[in-house]
Amino acid sequence: MDMLDARATLALVQAGACLIDIRDHDEHRRERIPGAVSHPLARLGTTPLPRGEATVVVFHCRSGMRTGAHAARLVATAGAHVRVCTLEGGLDAWKQAGLPVLKDRTQPLELNRQVQIAAGSLVLLATALGFGVSPWFHLLAGGIGAGLTFAGISGFCGLARLLARMPWNRRSGLPVSN
Repeated sequence: MDMLDARATLALVQAGACLIDIRDHDEHRRERIPGAVSHPLARLGTTPLPRGEATVVVFHCRSGMRTGAHAARLVATAGAHVRVCTLEGGLDAWKQAGLPVLKDRTQPLELNRQVQIAAGSLVLLATALGFGVSPWFHLLAGGIGAGLTFAGISGFCGLARLLARMPWNRRSGLPVSN
C-alpha cells in the first residue's frame, strides 16, 4: 500500500482515482474532502466499495491513524487488480496543505464528541455533587466510568445510542440502530 501526501492524492483523484473516507457518516457530513465518498470502517467487507471503474483507491480518515491501523483490511476490501493508497495524515494533512474542504456547521458534532462531552459533564457534575451535597453522588461518577469501560471493551455504547436518537441528530440522518 502506498502512502501519499495531500498533493499526490489530489493529483491521483484528478486523474480518476476514487477517494474513500473511512470515518463515520457523521464525521463525513460535518467536514469532508470534495469528491470523497463516505464508506465507514464499520461497513468494510459488508458492502462493496463504491469505487466505480476506478483502478486506484485512496483511503483517508481524520489523521491517518485509522487507515494505518486497518491497512490490511483496506487492501483486502479493495480487491485484486486495484492499487490501494492512503492519504498520509488524513484530512488534517489535507487541510494543512491548504487544499479545499467542505464544511457543514449545521450538522451536529460527531457522535463520539457528543458522548465525550456528555460523559465528561456528567462525571464533573456527579463529582461536584459528591463533594457538595452527598458522597453518594460519587457512585454516579463511578457508574459512568464503568459504562465507558464497558463500551470500550464491548463496542456497545448506550450513551451513543441515546444521543443518536436526539432530535438534533435525527435531522442529520445519523443511523439509529435498535
